[in-house]
Amino acid sequence: MFPDPGQDQGVHHLEVGIVVEAEVVDAVAEGYRTNLPARVVTDAAEESVAPLVTIDQPGVVVEAIKLAQDGSGDVVVRLYEALGQRVHARLEAGFYVARVSETDLLERDVDAAAVTAVQGGVVDLELRPF
Repeated sequence: MFPDPGQDQGVHHLEVGIVVEAEVVDAVAEGYRTNLPARVVTDAAEESVAPLVTIDQPGVVVEAIKLAQDGSGDVVVRLYEALGQRVHARLEAGFYVARVSETDLLERDVDAAAVTAVQGGVVDLELRPF
């Protein structure tokens, strides 16, 4: 039966963030700050932790960095453009890059549409909105 009469039963917790005069990029950042708080590294031997990747555009969100499902040891970087516009972005990897390929969410290779250049650990991207 639709809608499910047993759906949304019980106690729920809702958290709201207000950012005065926010732009879309501020709203995206606030959403990630609220839902994925920073983890603190307390090991005294490590003064700082270098980022795995950096991106030069504030509207491009790195959603995940993970090892490939197939066990190959490949690194998957999932990212998207969050502001609804075409953008040129440059991703710089903090690790050795042998090759770059575009994949779908199931990690199957697709025709490269976003990757425009690769030089060492630097990848130039032309991203469509969202």
